[in-house]
Amino acid sequence: MELKAERIKKIEKIPYQGYLYNLTTESGNLFVNNILVKNSGGLGTPAYERLVPGLIHRANGGVLFIDEIGNLQPHSQQELLTAMQERKYPITGQSERSSGAMVRSDPVPTDFVLIAAGNLETIKKMHPALRSRIRGYGYEIYMNDIMDDTEENRDKLVQFIAQEVVKDGKIPHFDKGAVLEIIHEAQKRAGTLGKLTLRLRELGGLIRAAGDLAVEKGDKLVTKQHVMDAKLFARTLEKQVADRYIDQKKDYQVIKTTGLAIGRVNGLAVIGDEYAFSGMVLPIESEVTIGGKKAEFIATGKLGEIAKEAVKNVSAIILKYFGEDLKEKYDVYTQFIGTPEGVEGDSASIAVATSIISALKNIPVRQDTAMTGSLSVRGDVLAVGGVNAKVEAALEAGIKRVIVPKANERDVLLNGKEKEIKIIPVSTIQEVLKEALDWKGKEAIWKKIERH
Repeated sequence: MELKAERIKKIEKIPYQGYLYNLTTESGNLFVNNILVKNSGGLGTPAYERLVPGLIHRANGGVLFIDEIGNLQPHSQQELLTAMQERKYPITGQSERSSGAMVRSDPVPTDFVLIAAGNLETIKKMHPALRSRIRGYGYEIYMNDIMDDTEENRDKLVQFIAQEVVKDGKIPHFDKGAVLEIIHEAQKRAGTLGKLTLRLRELGGLIRAAGDLAVEKGDKLVTKQHVMDAKLFARTLEKQVADRYIDQKKDYQVIKTTGLAIGRVNGLAVIGDEYAFSGMVLPIESEVTIGGKKAEFIATGKLGEIAKEAVKNVSAIILKYFGEDLKEKYDVYTQFIGTPEGVEGDSASIAVATSIISALKNIPVRQDTAMTGSLSVRGDVLAVGGVNAKVEAALEAGIKRVIVPKANERDVLLNGKEKEIKIIPVSTIQEVLKEALDWKGKEAIWKKIERH
């Protein structure tokens, strides 16, 4: 007995060097090394006491960035507005940590700087009070989508290519030829001479597609050919639709690229929106007949209001050159053939005018020629958008000549294909008619136009 008692005393003298396990009480509190930690979120903590701070609370004292802010529900935008105004807002809502229970805490600080992003359509979806708050206490900035084509900015694009390669981690680096081709593509996508696109997400997609092709072929570097092939391989849906449209219409002879035809013009348009579009050939046909009691313009082909107005404005040109009022004497039928998404805008104005004048005066139109351009009521040809994409569509369709506004002449970048198609810049409708119509046997009519 004495020996056992002595052993117990020795054990009691040995200091405890471990750690006491955390113990959860019924109220959810923990004991950590004999220290009470209140409301620490243990298994016994009631659901309403388990708070998960939201982004507006985590951003307190810093910056809150919201992309596509227009996608926020109206009530969420109202709550965001309240948080900005009061600089405090309760933690509310449900989460997987709250066991589905609704949580609402006392107000928590929400003093942050808001940076919101979106496109122009976002403005329509924004809560008026929230936008007013932004305009009143901050700034609205329309970001550039192009930058100057300078040596410094080209170097930045080279850096961007290298960053995308490193970020991907699987594709090889680009040689000089591939880099120059990406820079050329940035020039084309800018749509304006002397500019480079800033739509780097789409450019990054092309970089990765070219890299994937190099990996597939087992090449150690991405070359210019890889980039060229990637542009075909990684076409946008709009481009695929436009290419298929051209192939189908050529098979069924809807698009004509040779010979002459009265009242028929190869117009040019774009399919898609400002962020992703492709050029397409848009055949336009017109017929002019002697009108009844009430002459009228009839335009078909899913036309928008601006396009319909462009058809009507041609009457001013006819009156100027020929002294005939279409609205009093004739019925004019104009058809935009095979438009899958309809037509909006007035970039087909010169094509419409040429088609109607050809039908009115029985003058053939050259089918190896396509055209795009806006037309003023005084006969001036004005600049339009998407010219380079339209010219590329004409080239792919087999058209040999394209009439473009003089103001857009520098926007055409053909990358070595200049010999395959002739670009004809014009400033007036007279120049359009001279180049597009076959005046053999109609010289008297041309002299009448020349006098104006």
